[in-house]
Formats: sequence, structure tokens, C-alpha cells
Amino acid sequence: MSDPSPTVPYWHLYTDADGVSRHRRCHMTEFELKSMQPPAAPQWQGRKHHDGMTVMVTVQPVGWQGAWHENPSPQWIIPLSGRWFVEAMDGSRVEMGPGEISFGEDQGCRERDGRKGHLSGTVGDAPAVLMVVQFDSRRDATTPCRFG
Repeated sequence: MSDPSPTVPYWHLYTDADGVSRHRRCHMTEFELKSMQPPAAPQWQGRKHHDGMTVMVTVQPVGWQGAWHENPSPQWIIPLSGRWFVEAMDGSRVEMGPGEISFGEDQGCRERDGRKGHLSGTVGDAPAVLMVVQFDSRRDATTPCRFG
């Protein structure tokens, strides 16, 4: 008997219909148990997304904080070491470390009180090392938790 299909949590920073960035806690749940390449044993695999992508690793120094900005394109952000935070225009703030996942998709925000998009920076006394996987394409509308 195999284990039940996994659930993988992630944070989604998105833009609502009023142009305000918000966080929503989401879960990836669509997994299929199959071999990545036979004869390797089966493993739970999520949906594949066919889009041109750019992958990079970035290091935010201790005490680093960016100005308010939108993500340059929809992107997965995966902390490899250290901790970082993301604050949305609605005032919600999420802190993340290794093993946590964020999807930044706050393009198209409207400036309010000097805020547009999000504010982010390091937390603690170590640099934040982040792997960033940017999509080449943008969506016209954001659907929270679209990677269900």
C-alpha cells in the first residue's frame, strides 16, 4: 500500500481586483505516483508547467531590505538558508526559511500610501540565500492558489 498523496504548502503573494497585494496560504495537492525515469522507484510528482523560465540564486546580505516593488515576473522563491520576510500592501507579513516556498505574483498593483507591490528583506543574523525560478510569461489576472 502506498502513502496517501502529499500536500505541499506555499505562500502566494498576489494582486487582488483592487490592485492591492495580499498573501494567501495555499497547498499543492495534485500529485501522481510514478517513476521519474524507469527503473527508478516511483515518487510523487506534481503537475509540470511548460513555460520558459530563468533560474538563479540570490544572496541577501544581513540587514538587507528592498524598497517597495513588484516581482519582476511571476516567480517561485525557495529559501536555501537564512530567513527572509515579505510584507504585502494589506499589511500582512510572512517570514520564511529553508523548506518554505513562496510564489510572487504581485504584478499590476496600484500605488497606495507610497506602497506598491511588496517589501522584503532578511531576518536575523545570517544572509538569506534564495533560489528564484522566474516565469518568462505573465498572466493578465491573478488567481490565488492557482497551483492547487
